Amino acid sequence: MNKFFQKHVHFLLVFSAIWSCTSKETTQESPVKATGYARHVELTWPAQEGAKAYEIWVKNSGKNDFSKRATVKDTLYMDFVNDLGNNLELRYRITALSQGGSSSEIGTQQVLTKDLTDEQLIDMVQYYTFRYFWEGAEPHSGMARERIHLDGDYPQNDQNVVTTGGTGFGIYGLLAGIDRGWISRAEGAARFEKMVNFLEKADRFHGVWPHWLHGETGKVKAFSEKDDGGDLVESAFLMQGLLAVREYYEDGTEKEKAIATKIDQLWKEMEWDWYTQGGQDALYWHWSPNYGWEMNFPLEGYNECLITYILAASSPTHPVPASAYHKGWARSGGINTDVEAFGYKLTLKHNGAEKMGGPLFWAHYSYHGLNPKGLKDRYADYWQENKNHTLINRAWCIDNQDDHKGYGEDLWGLTASYSVNGYAGHRPGHDLGVITPTAALSSMPYTPQESLKVLKNLYYNYGDRVFGRYGFYDAMSPEANYYPERYLAIDQGSIVAMIENHRSGLGWKLFMGAPEIKEGLKKLDFTSNP
Repeated sequence: MNKFFQKHVHFLLVFSAIWSCTSKETTQESPVKATGYARHVELTWPAQEGAKAYEIWVKNSGKNDFSKRATVKDTLYMDFVNDLGNNLELRYRITALSQGGSSSEIGTQQVLTKDLTDEQLIDMVQYYTFRYFWEGAEPHSGMARERIHLDGDYPQNDQNVVTTGGTGFGIYGLLAGIDRGWISRAEGAARFEKMVNFLEKADRFHGVWPHWLHGETGKVKAFSEKDDGGDLVESAFLMQGLLAVREYYEDGTEKEKAIATKIDQLWKEMEWDWYTQGGQDALYWHWSPNYGWEMNFPLEGYNECLITYILAASSPTHPVPASAYHKGWARSGGINTDVEAFGYKLTLKHNGAEKMGGPLFWAHYSYHGLNPKGLKDRYADYWQENKNHTLINRAWCIDNQDDHKGYGEDLWGLTASYSVNGYAGHRPGHDLGVITPTAALSSMPYTPQESLKVLKNLYYNYGDRVFGRYGFYDAMSPEANYYPERYLAIDQGSIVAMIENHRSGLGWKLFMGAPEIKEGLKKLDFTSNP
């Protein structure tokens, strides 16, 4: 049994209690399955041959007649029952509509809704978000799809394009899923085996993967015209997750150890030193077999890329010198600043956002495995920096100088996400009235109670508009009536990874336990005392 599994038996029982206490199944024969939560019921049923749609009907306890809730084409429906009340006893009936217009009953099911504790609510949100990487993964590769649009609208026809960085984030969710019993250990191993086998054969450029890959073939999909080769940062996000898997399987079965060995080989084949352009002074983000170094994007702090230098310094085969970190990332000390906003200080100069900090993903992406608690070097206390960054972002939304609808202590969080007109890097000073759930939820380690207020508001007051089969949708704007039923892997991945770190520290324990990482941090003069 994995050494982390026993520590989470309590949380497994909590989730099991939700599942058993809030759901009653009348008979095993009914093909309709129902699970009740605080404000919604999830219904599933098998697809019926010849059906063009399905009707969902409900009857409250004590009522004689069913009333229709919805007509859908899917075989999963989430019924938000705020209008019916709390702590309900409901009976659902699902009917299939044929092409000819006739209807036939599939089955009925009884279910309870029940008030949830804070821990149960967090557990539910984490579980739903985990499903993006488990149920929503691209089937051939096992990797995370770049995006999932429940509306079925994919303008670039990229529904099977997978993301390396987003997969790395989601790996922490899959590990949490094993630990919490949402999937079995054998199921988890099978998924990681598929993923690693795919990555072995997929396009790599000096051991480094591109940002996007075609899930069916493993061939590169260009992120932009000249970004058709190695993406060092996205590959760092991926390897941050893979090394956690390697550590998780350290004392595993023969199959699990074989997965760990393959990961170790992929890690050793990454040529971090190639991405210095032959110098000693910085890492560079991109290299293309067609355009070489033309993008010429040095990694200079501070933004989301800290983990890239940690891994590059830690490589057992292709390391970069400490000078690359101190001269490049830290700009020979120029990374430091002394600014204050809303009473909170920042000691790192956030690129392009020096006064109030960048989008909140900068406090998340490098820290799914890298534990910021007690992490310090000559430039910053990373826990305090990330906490203050989060509190400034929150304070900006509460201050709400632009009077955006809905903003407040229970609705804050600006980061990069879908936006009303495309995609935007939302942050203080560049605020378009769009709240991105991942911003506050992924900040739960830094601001547990403040983030919980946002989670509760999103679920209890906006749930029917912002919560779907893979958790909270990517973005929302009450003033623009903007509630797209769309997900992005990088945002869902941060939620499930950082919530797990808040609850158990699982990702932090695994990644920080890797011996190379310990040595790499020492090499860069970091101290860590979590």
